[in-house]
Amino acid sequence: MKAPRLPFVVLLLVFFPSAVFCSAEETPMTLSRSDYADRLHGFWLGQCIANWTGLTTEMDRVNAPFYTDEDWGTPDQENMWGKLGPSPVIDFFFERGSAVWGADDDTDIEYIYQHLLSEAENCILTAEQIRDGWLEHIWSDDYNKEGENYLWVSNENAYELMRKGILPPDTSLPENNPDFDMIDAQLTTEIFGLFAPGRPDVALKIAELPILTTAREDAKWASEFYVAMHSLAALTDDKGSMQDRISWMAERAKDRLPEGSYVRGMYEFVKARYDLYPASEDWEATRDAFYQAYQIEGKDGYEYRQPFDAGINFGASLVSLFYGEGDLKRTIQIGTLAGWDSDNPTATWGGLLGFMLGREGVENAFGVSDLSELYHIHRTRRGFPDRTPSDEGEDSFPLMAERGLAIVDRLVVQMMGGEVDDDTWRVPPAKRLY
Repeated sequence: MKAPRLPFVVLLLVFFPSAVFCSAEETPMTLSRSDYADRLHGFWLGQCIANWTGLTTEMDRVNAPFYTDEDWGTPDQENMWGKLGPSPVIDFFFERGSAVWGADDDTDIEYIYQHLLSEAENCILTAEQIRDGWLEHIWSDDYNKEGENYLWVSNENAYELMRKGILPPDTSLPENNPDFDMIDAQLTTEIFGLFAPGRPDVALKIAELPILTTAREDAKWASEFYVAMHSLAALTDDKGSMQDRISWMAERAKDRLPEGSYVRGMYEFVKARYDLYPASEDWEATRDAFYQAYQIEGKDGYEYRQPFDAGINFGASLVSLFYGEGDLKRTIQIGTLAGWDSDNPTATWGGLLGFMLGREGVENAFGVSDLSELYHIHRTRRGFPDRTPSDEGEDSFPLMAERGLAIVDRLVVQMMGGEVDDDTWRVPPAKRLY
């Protein structure tokens, strides 16, 4: 009697496990360009709300005791430098009507990268393009009359290295940049995920050099996790509730965190705590347990150096992500109260959830219908055209979204092998997510 013949896919599994694709998507993805424009508007809007809300508590609490839910709505306290945030009260921050959102380091480097891609013919920025863009659009302390260039730690070091003629990725080499393991790349590269909807393989290619401009090792891997999350968001409309969608994305993006790295350990620590203690108010105990395990005890080989470490803020961001459960307001609230560099994780998830909700969804989440769509890039950066000469600021979220669409158009055709047909993108699925 002959042995039964094994199906071809089983033979692939046995003899060629690498041939099994990570992606469950088998048919081309069809996306509406107009809908995506609205989502990009929601991205910038949600990111600005979260950024400025988190700035109120930035560096207020970098050691226990930390803020708790009871501190929401109370007066802001001085941060580690003895300064107060932009709001006198710990609460959601809004610019409304004809007021203008100020640029900050959570949005302005992404703005630069979008501008550089908009002006370029290529899809992947070169080291020279990144250097030239940074030098053209970032203030130097030498000639900014206020003596402030709105750069810190690894970004600051990378910029000064570029001024000396050193190109990325050498600007993040540990021997050149001792702050390569700080948070910087996590807050400057998420947008590359949105330029490659549903294709994290492409998103990570175009984000690789921008990430390596300032980050290595765990800081790099955490940034890749964020980029993957933003790209995967386009695949989640049929994945259930916002909580289900966030969980689906996170479980796939975590593959960018290598086994044995401290960022992978942080992911598994926070996720395990959330699975055991999923009540909304349990976030405080999980944050405190994370602080004890990593900042105090050095779990998984993590060595805390500064409150803007990539690691400590990555863990804090996961606390707000899981316990926020896809609720924009709750995610921002937890991120604002969690501690450390609190405007950065809030901006990351505010932008991602804002993208998933779209402009109207962001407005509905806060019950506010007159949120400003104007943006003042020259608050922190320089040398951009004034695209809104009749209004305050130099740009608007709809215009920024329109330029983002044009970048996606180019990537769909040139890097994804897809098609642009009037208001529709047809994007072939990735054979492998990464």
